Amino acid sequence: MDYYTQKYINITIKSLVLIMKDKILFEDNHLIVVNKLAGQLVQKDKTGDRCLIDDLKFYLKNTYNKPGEVFLGVPHRLDRPTSGIVLFTKTSKALTRMAEIFKKREIKKKYWALVSGKMDANEGVLTCYLAKNEKRNKSFVHGQNFPGAKLAELSYKLIQTFDKYNLLEVELKTGRHHQIRVQLSDLGLIIKGDLKYGAKRPNDDKSISLHARTLEFIHPVKKTIVKILASLPDSAGWHPFKKIIENQKRPHI
Repeated sequence: MDYYTQKYINITIKSLVLIMKDKILFEDNHLIVVNKLAGQLVQKDKTGDRCLIDDLKFYLKNTYNKPGEVFLGVPHRLDRPTSGIVLFTKTSKALTRMAEIFKKREIKKKYWALVSGKMDANEGVLTCYLAKNEKRNKSFVHGQNFPGAKLAELSYKLIQTFDKYNLLEVELKTGRHHQIRVQLSDLGLIIKGDLKYGAKRPNDDKSISLHARTLEFIHPVKKTIVKILASLPDSAGWHPFKKIIENQKRPHI
């Protein structure tokens, strides 16, 4: 049984509703946005571990006394060891429209990453082709003509330097499997705790120090600008740096 399933196995309905409410960054009749914990699954997988979708459905059902099955659309996802912003939809209409927004890249997604390795430049753009190895659940950099390879692009800039790590802000232009992790690793910049892509040691809680920090988009129904900021998690990968970072002037979304 995983840590999160053990943690919530005997929790009361009222307590779980309050826990979920505390994680919500934005909610209206169409959307609900959550600050995901590192280690949480977004959706059920073969492990059978507790997932964010089930907990959110539970929250919605018990908060609004919804009868029957609760609808919750998933237009995008985060890797299990990654923390930060995950957006869900409450209606099928919002799901269709948000899926189109993600597909057309009409959304700004920025991540914060703690990385080791020498930086040759304080900012840059990374463009390459990535292909996923399904058996290993890992992506690799390949040439354009490699079967299944897809164009991947992101930009990065240095926010702050520590003794052994650098804090980067990364903006995704495309949304490929493990994209930030593999592209930074290919540049020699290894995300703290990410054993799969070159880290020498894990974080104590098996998280990686990659956090979905901000999201900005036009609301699919109201057509207003939505800007969301997710605070850094209280996880092992960020503990030594969190107070220092939060005491600095925060960059704008």
